[in-house]
Amino acid sequence: MIMVNNIEKDKAMLNSSLEALNRYFGYSSFRPGQEKLIASILRSKDTLGIMPTGGGKSLCYQIPALSLPGVTLVISPLISLMKDQVDSLSQIGIPSTYINSSLAWEELEHRLRLASRGQFRLVYIAPERLQSEKFLGILKDMPVSLLAVDEAHCVSQWGHDFRPSFLSIAPLAGSLPTRPVIAAFTATATEKVKQDIIRLLCLNSPNVYSTGFNRENLYFSVLKGIDKTNFVIDYLNDHKGQSGIIYAATRKEVERLHKTLMRSGFQAGKYHAGLSDTERSRTQEHFSYDDLPVMVATNAFGMGIDKSNIRFVIHMNMPRNIESYYQEAGRAGRDGDPARCILLYSPQDIHIQKFLIEQNPLSPERKAAEYSNLQKMADYCHTSACLRQYILEYFGDKDVPENCGNCENCSDDGKLSDITVEVQKILSCVRRVGENYGVNLVANVLKGSRIKKISLLGFDQLTTYGIMKEYTAGELANMINLLVAEGYLITTEGKYPVLRLGNRAVPVLTGKEKVLRKIRRKKAPAAGTADTALFDKLRGLRKEISEKQNVPPYVIFHDSTLQEMSRLYPVDRASMLAIGGVGENKFARYGSQFIDVIVKHTAGTQTAPLSEKQSATPSSADTASHLVTYQMYREGKSFKDIAASRKLTLQTVQNHIIRCAQAGCEIDWESLIPRSQEELILEAVRRLGPEKLSPVKEALPKEIDYFTIRAVICKHKI
Repeated sequence: MIMVNNIEKDKAMLNSSLEALNRYFGYSSFRPGQEKLIASILRSKDTLGIMPTGGGKSLCYQIPALSLPGVTLVISPLISLMKDQVDSLSQIGIPSTYINSSLAWEELEHRLRLASRGQFRLVYIAPERLQSEKFLGILKDMPVSLLAVDEAHCVSQWGHDFRPSFLSIAPLAGSLPTRPVIAAFTATATEKVKQDIIRLLCLNSPNVYSTGFNRENLYFSVLKGIDKTNFVIDYLNDHKGQSGIIYAATRKEVERLHKTLMRSGFQAGKYHAGLSDTERSRTQEHFSYDDLPVMVATNAFGMGIDKSNIRFVIHMNMPRNIESYYQEAGRAGRDGDPARCILLYSPQDIHIQKFLIEQNPLSPERKAAEYSNLQKMADYCHTSACLRQYILEYFGDKDVPENCGNCENCSDDGKLSDITVEVQKILSCVRRVGENYGVNLVANVLKGSRIKKISLLGFDQLTTYGIMKEYTAGELANMINLLVAEGYLITTEGKYPVLRLGNRAVPVLTGKEKVLRKIRRKKAPAAGTADTALFDKLRGLRKEISEKQNVPPYVIFHDSTLQEMSRLYPVDRASMLAIGGVGENKFARYGSQFIDVIVKHTAGTQTAPLSEKQSATPSSADTASHLVTYQMYREGKSFKDIAASRKLTLQTVQNHIIRCAQAGCEIDWESLIPRSQEELILEAVRRLGPEKLSPVKEALPKEIDYFTIRAVICKHKI
């Protein structure tokens, strides 16, 4: 009986959560993993959720906050994200607020008093606030039922963004009158970091859910041996109007590239720690509001940017570790649409990162770990295997396909080249120098360099000296790094790693295995959009509304929502609410304005004569023709009148109505389907199936036409 009650309770919780998801957020189903996380929290279980950027982590605590009593306290290090989240929640009718350093103490106290009276469902605070005794005293009067920790990896010194203030979260939970449920979320966590999160946040036997780290919409590529600045300029010229981030390793490089882009006529902002708070804030706001399409920045920029329509992230330099790279690259394509993550690699990048590691006052153990992580990042840049597979396996995902079809290495249709002989020469040279020297020295020996160190060591007498003199030292270094990435060679850890033979070396040296390398094609496939003209008009309306309300455009609607509108042309309440991201609250606020733009656009596209339309290839104008018919139907015109007015056949008009119904438009079926015919049609369809209409038509009285049959099938969604 208890088990049955629990099952019924779980069903009720799920239905309630789905209702809230649809009502407030405008989505009809959860993304993978969200349902389990929400159910776990609602069962009052401590929970750890590991979900990729853009996977919908915030919904996993926002939905429970609507059902749980009291307040949900959200700990987040991302001050800019707090305001955006609160703005977004306010747009859909969920009372929320934030507490951070941007507020005066009087305003802060006022918001906390309102929270203690139950005026807010969610309160966002920065972890640094937890180090204030006065602030903690005020918090004790607040009825906190859920403590949500965003970016939970920051609690671990082994994470890529350690914040000491996160260590105050567990003491806070223990000091409250009633310990709340703790739900922690992160996008990037190795097994070691995951265990740290559980231990340092004092999670009680938590449910741990990982939805995997895969972001299928992201296209990964690594480019080597190119002029980076020229590449960026060419890329921006080819992708005008797209929003993107360009990361550089140092402030100096950010300033240089920003100046170059401005001189080349591009609109771009810059962001690094050397700028004033005011300048950084202003530039970030311009980027969020789509006033600046491109941001050139150090890794100080990005955490907390909830901008959904970033179409590309370019790294001018290799980041220090895979966690940082995936976090930064993952800021692209949060709306789920195709986006590109491009890393421009050069050997100098490793020297820059080593210098930055040396500048940090780290313990020997931590420094060794940093060097090890840097080597894994370098291996990513040189591997010929699937780039997505490399990242996912790094984070512990299992059963990852070897070919994802959506990265440079997998979509590459270049020819395979046998480089076994070259590899044998390199491996032989590593062995002859005693497996005790690094990449550059081995490359110089193979090249036949006359640098003094080689002659002093006597390496100019080796049989491998000058054996690959037809290659440049840079080409040889790239080839050696490829062999490290593929396991033919390994490198020791530390500031000055040396090369040693890996497990895969012996079969190649003995001639038992060959080594093949793919010669890559230059360009990755581009992704298209729906009705571009309509999409631009909808973006213009969104921009106008966002400026009036002083919120970023994506707070109104994400790009993915506008793109779906420009594919499906919703022109009434039902079809608009069927669009992902349009909930009841947003429809009430904005629905009629966006419908007006869609209707005017579709009406305005019907200017070409019918004969031209019939001979032309399908276009946005042709696709929208059914909606013009639908508008005339809504105005009360008969099918015959519409056909005569538009110079269409009656069958074409009927097809338009069926198409609109399938897209979710409201149709008065009672006026179109004679009641006496409906049951006959239903019985025939159930008996013969809806796949072929001819047998159904033959089984029915002659007065029942094909349109009525299709209308019944459409009405009953058979």
